[in-house]
Amino acid sequence: MSLPSLREATRVWARIGLLSFGGPAGQIALMHRELVESRRWISEARFLHALSYCMVLPGPEAQQLATYIGWLLHGRRGGLVAGLLFILPGVLVMLGLSTLYTLYHQAPLTAALFYGVKAAVLAVVADAVIRLGRRALRGWPAVAVAGLSFLALAVARLPFPLVILMAALIGGAARDTFAPVRPDHSADALLDRQLDGAIPPHARPSRRRALATLATWLPLWLGPLAALRLLTGPDSVWTHIAQFFSGMAVVTFGGAYAVLAYVAQTAVTGYSWLSPGEMIDGLGLAETTPGPLVLVLQHVGFLAAAHAPGGLPPLLAGVLGGLLTSWVTFAPCFLWIFLGGPYVERVRANPTVTAALSAITAAVVGVILNLAVWFGLHVLFRGSRPVALGPISLPLPSGLDTGAALLALAALFLLRRTRLGLLPTLAACAAAGVALRHLGA
Repeated sequence: MSLPSLREATRVWARIGLLSFGGPAGQIALMHRELVESRRWISEARFLHALSYCMVLPGPEAQQLATYIGWLLHGRRGGLVAGLLFILPGVLVMLGLSTLYTLYHQAPLTAALFYGVKAAVLAVVADAVIRLGRRALRGWPAVAVAGLSFLALAVARLPFPLVILMAALIGGAARDTFAPVRPDHSADALLDRQLDGAIPPHARPSRRRALATLATWLPLWLGPLAALRLLTGPDSVWTHIAQFFSGMAVVTFGGAYAVLAYVAQTAVTGYSWLSPGEMIDGLGLAETTPGPLVLVLQHVGFLAAAHAPGGLPPLLAGVLGGLLTSWVTFAPCFLWIFLGGPYVERVRANPTVTAALSAITAAVVGVILNLAVWFGLHVLFRGSRPVALGPISLPLPSGLDTGAALLALAALFLLRRTRLGLLPTLAACAAAGVALRHLGA
């Protein structure tokens, strides 16, 4: 067997983009299932190595992981195809949902559909935690790092970059304990088989390629910001959107959940772009679309422009604001991968670096578990109360949503014990959600 052609890989990336529900945990699990388990295009070691690198980057880690693997298989064209197809379905769906939300956000049918889909997405995330944990937590030290990472985020509320840095230091200091998964030379991973575990020629460090990457992607990313500031002035909503979300692109460590609090505070209180309720509704929309959860930022940009359209029709302004937000959010992701990827591949055989990245991968399990618990509290319970042991909230026992809990359990059973698939499971839960709401559950 040989590596897939770019055309064949494009079909697979399109499939992944259309099925990438469930936030980063579900998306990472989907890519692992499609690329490592089913097709065996890359080895477990390379997948986890790439994942660890993407977790220390700002921006959506799942989209950057897709870009990295696409680039590793087929160079920059492959990275562009993988990264764009991963976000394009979600961008288009989110534009449609934001438009419908602006027109019909009070529709009860929409809320009923979201009720069922959110329960299914919770099951997807739980399944992803189980899958990733089985592969990344090899031995008690990795389990301990995952547990400490969970407590650091959920109880101590430490910043995500600090948690990742601490994991890296632990892994580097105990490199024999955190021995990474060895590259697979057993002919199961096509990339390693073809290259005998070596670095692909296009993925080797090159000063010329690094300078060309900077010369290409910095203007593509920051050019629209400069043009909008020049054309519309420094105080226009367009300039503010471009500046704010460009800044978010370099500080969004830890994915969408880690940055949503700051975005909500600034967008709602600072700029008055939208109300708190509209911000929460945007998160609900993003949870039910394929693609990265940071597409909620696109919803914020949509409403910001729609509420201050200037001389444009509000819906047209909203579409342009949403697209501008997505551009300045995702364009830097390609820069990080194309610029840093060759150097990450170069250190793949360094035992200290790879041990540090292995510890980061273990910490990621704790991070995703924290997100799953956070999501579960909001899906399964109608209320929460603070406890004395810290800022963590516990669910009110009387607030359990029995219908959502049953739907989540049914979805988890369908995902783990049947071959129904993700989309049919989501559709079934959406229909069940409408039925339960109709019956008054």
